[in-house]
Amino acid sequence: MAVEKFEVSLKKLEEVVRRLEGGSLSLDDSLKAFEEGVKLAAFCSKKLDEAERRVEVLLKCKDGSYDRKPFETEEG
Repeated sequence: MAVEKFEVSLKKLEEVVRRLEGGSLSLDDSLKAFEEGVKLAAFCSKKLDEAERRVEVLLKCKDGSYDRKPFETEEG
Protein backbone atom coordinates (compact mmCIF):
# COMPACT_ATOMS: atom_id res chain seq x y z
CA MET A 1 0.00 0.00 0.00
CA ALA A 2 1.67 3.16 -1.18
CA VAL A 3 1.53 6.44 0.66
CA GLU A 4 -2.26 6.50 0.74
CA LYS A 5 -4.10 8.86 2.97
CA PHE A 6 -6.20 7.59 5.83
CA GLU A 7 -9.41 9.02 4.36
CA VAL A 8 -8.87 7.31 0.99
CA SER A 9 -8.14 3.98 2.66
CA LEU A 10 -11.17 4.28 4.92
CA LYS A 11 -13.45 4.94 1.94
CA LYS A 12 -11.98 1.90 0.16
CA LEU A 13 -12.55 -0.20 3.29
CA GLU A 14 -16.16 0.96 3.49
CA GLU A 15 -16.66 -0.05 -0.15
CA VAL A 16 -15.14 -3.48 0.48
CA VAL A 17 -17.54 -3.97 3.40
CA ARG A 18 -20.52 -2.94 1.22
CA ARG A 19 -19.48 -5.42 -1.47
CA LEU A 20 -19.08 -8.21 1.07
CA GLU A 21 -22.38 -7.43 2.77
CA GLY A 22 -24.12 -7.33 -0.61
CA GLY A 23 -23.73 -11.08 -0.86
CA SER A 24 -23.36 -11.14 -4.64
CA LEU A 25 -19.64 -11.95 -4.77
CA SER A 26 -18.38 -15.42 -5.55
CA LEU A 27 -16.43 -17.24 -2.86
CA ASP A 28 -13.13 -16.43 -4.59
CA ASP A 29 -14.04 -12.76 -5.00
CA SER A 30 -15.24 -12.63 -1.39
CA LEU A 31 -11.90 -13.97 -0.18
CA LYS A 32 -10.00 -11.44 -2.29
CA ALA A 33 -12.19 -8.62 -1.00
CA PHE A 34 -11.75 -9.85 2.57
CA GLU A 35 -7.96 -9.90 2.17
CA GLU A 36 -8.05 -6.36 0.79
CA GLY A 37 -10.26 -5.29 3.69
CA VAL A 38 -7.89 -6.76 6.26
CA LYS A 39 -4.97 -4.84 4.73
CA LEU A 40 -6.96 -1.61 4.63
CA ALA A 41 -8.16 -2.06 8.21
CA ALA A 42 -4.60 -2.66 9.41
CA PHE A 43 -3.38 0.45 7.56
CA CYS A 44 -6.18 2.60 9.02
CA SER A 45 -5.54 1.24 12.50
CA LYS A 46 -1.84 2.02 12.19
CA LYS A 47 -2.57 5.58 11.05
CA LEU A 48 -4.99 6.11 13.95
CA ASP A 49 -2.39 4.80 16.42
CA GLU A 50 0.21 7.18 14.97
CA ALA A 51 -2.20 10.09 15.21
CA GLU A 52 -3.10 9.25 18.80
CA ARG A 53 0.57 9.29 19.79
CA ARG A 54 0.98 12.74 18.23
CA VAL A 55 -2.03 14.35 19.82
CA GLU A 56 -1.30 16.86 22.51
CA VAL A 57 -3.83 18.38 24.82
CA LEU A 58 -3.51 22.03 25.69
CA LEU A 59 -4.34 22.66 29.32
CA LYS A 60 -4.97 26.14 30.57
CA CYS A 61 -2.92 26.96 33.64
CA LYS A 62 -4.14 29.11 36.52
CA ASP A 63 -2.03 32.02 35.29
CA GLY A 64 -3.81 31.97 31.91
CA SER A 65 -0.96 30.36 30.00
CA TYR A 66 -1.23 27.02 28.25
CA ASP A 67 0.78 23.92 28.99
CA ARG A 68 1.19 21.05 26.54
CA LYS A 69 0.66 17.57 27.90
CA PRO A 70 0.85 14.30 26.00
CA PHE A 71 -2.54 12.82 25.18
CA GLU A 72 -3.37 10.01 27.58
CA THR A 73 -6.03 7.38 27.08
CA GLU A 74 -7.73 5.41 29.79
CA GLU A 75 -5.49 2.47 28.84
CA GLY A 76 -2.26 4.28 29.56
